[in-house]
Amino acid sequence: MDGTRPDDAPRGARALAMALLVAAAGTLAYWVAFFSSDLVQAASDPCYLVFERAFPAADAWAAIAGTVAAIGLLRHRPSAVPFGVAAGSAYVFLGLMDVLYNLEHGMYALRTAEMAYETLINVVCLTLGPWTMAYVWRRRRSFDR
Repeated sequence: MDGTRPDDAPRGARALAMALLVAAAGTLAYWVAFFSSDLVQAASDPCYLVFERAFPAADAWAAIAGTVAAIGLLRHRPSAVPFGVAAGSAYVFLGLMDVLYNLEHGMYALRTAEMAYETLINVVCLTLGPWTMAYVWRRRRSFDR
């Protein structure tokens, strides 16, 4: 046995782990699309492009922390807690930065598929982040076993 105890995992751990892994894969796909095409670029003005190009490192951190948290959740390891809090707070920060930029620059008024995707990313960040932090923090003692 590898120390994995799926029967002891708190209820919902698998669902959260899958959501974190999907978010990490989505982050990678977004940046591949952003740098290889204009499929996800909601605008082409220099201000928007400079703003977006400031995100890859922070997005990578959120995806890495989320992946480590997901593995911890699936294996019922204590690492799920600090990495879950780190990933959750990173997603909240990223989501809030994006929302503020979009509001200040009238981006939500754009009725394009690219902006719809950006809005979805905002919703995911501002939902997944708090869910992750609340979930792992409330159940932190169950990971000590």
